[in-house]
Amino acid sequence: MTEKSLTSSAPLTPEQFGRLAAAGGAAPSLHNSQPWRFRATDDRTGMLVFADRSRAVPATDPTARALHISVGAAVLNIRVAAAALGLSTRLRLLPDVAQPDLVAELRFVPPGPGEHSAADAELHPAIGVRHSSRRPFTNRDVPERLVGDLMAAADHEGVVLAMLEEAETRRVLELTADAERRTAADIAREAELRSWVRLEAPANDGIPAAALGPLDRDARVPMRSFTGHPPTGVPASARFEPLPQLATFTTAHDDRSAWVRTGMALERVWLLATLHDVRASVLHQAVEWPDTRWQLRDPETGPGYVQIVLRLGFGPPGAKTPRRPVAEILELD
Repeated sequence: MTEKSLTSSAPLTPEQFGRLAAAGGAAPSLHNSQPWRFRATDDRTGMLVFADRSRAVPATDPTARALHISVGAAVLNIRVAAAALGLSTRLRLLPDVAQPDLVAELRFVPPGPGEHSAADAELHPAIGVRHSSRRPFTNRDVPERLVGDLMAAADHEGVVLAMLEEAETRRVLELTADAERRTAADIAREAELRSWVRLEAPANDGIPAAALGPLDRDARVPMRSFTGHPPTGVPASARFEPLPQLATFTTAHDDRSAWVRTGMALERVWLLATLHDVRASVLHQAVEWPDTRWQLRDPETGPGYVQIVLRLGFGPPGAKTPRRPVAEILELD
């Protein structure tokens, strides 16, 4: 094999770009807003990933932190899909200061000596079945060995995943409940939230009724109410697990690069969990308010910025959410 063949790749076909874009478009996003666009590079050996600010959620996410996390998750899915095609990815984050919406440039090349893309390729089947599960989980704990693997998956992207002990879990639940109450009293945020709910008409974005999930009958797990307070058009309340397993994703910095890396770490963890039949949902409320987000920090672990709170456990799979067609999110010409 020549040196050139190790560092360059033949142009990808439109079908291959479509597969990569479909994988990216399957990523999680705040309110299933899907705030991304993809473009093939001029030489067709790479892909540019853009933030689509027309699909932002400004009342809830004024700094676009959650938007960049969502785009980061899409980037990870593209990397995984490329690995399934037998390609390695050369990744550059925020490559052009003159194009602030250009989040990532990915170049696809054959694996070089010592490179192993098989681990990423093994995650590929999970992309199509990974969904948020907002339903009650059982009391079965995630096995410790898998917890270690999930922590290593986040670390692979430069993000710290911490599984919370009981005292920290209860503290984070209280902060989340407080944030949920404050959102309920914020007219602008409530209106924005409802605008992404799709109770009747079919759509290719937003949250359908089947994916809403019930609220906790005992008010121990503060699930988000997407349809107001009191909620309408959602399943009857149900009894949730007494003490959910919560994990936080923390970064040393709080800038766009850290947000994108959080998204990649979140999706890598979520895909791995999905392969092991572990369900997940994001408890996002507390990171949406500056003061409750600051209080999410564990004082015993030193400085850091909590980006995501993830609830993990065993239970029913989440309902499938609609996706924008590839033709809307991928530009080839």
